[in-house]
Amino acid sequence: VLAGYPVAPNDEEYVLVNNKCQCVTVTSKFVPSKENPDEEVLERNIRIIVPLKARENISDPLSPLRTTFVYRLSELCKNCDPIDIELAGAIHQAQQGNSCEEPQTCYTYDRNECYSSPVPLLYHGEVRQVPAALTPASCFAE
Repeated sequence: VLAGYPVAPNDEEYVLVNNKCQCVTVTSKFVPSKENPDEEVLERNIRIIVPLKARENISDPLSPLRTTFVYRLSELCKNCDPIDIELAGAIHQAQQGNSCEEPQTCYTYDRNECYSSPVPLLYHGEVRQVPAALTPASCFAE
């Protein structure tokens, strides 16, 4: 069971999954049934954007281009954000998903994550490898 949020304030379509890391959006809405127009059926739409020129290692611009993209709906729909629940008068944190320890394969930059790549920098006649932010907005505090 997934809880969603409306696409727009007066819209009947709800976003169930918005995975920026794997470029997938899953929405649902009730539409008239084709067999019986008096009934409504739940329609789900899955939108997948395959990023062109994505690298196997997105932090390494020299890694080979990615040619395989794998999408598992069960993994996209898991919610690993901790929530506070009250049990016997005490507040506890719980996760709504399982297998949350496994790292997610990212096909593009997740704007909430900080990605960096080493770049050569000439400093006082010496070349040093310095990490450069690939997603600066996520790497530096405001």
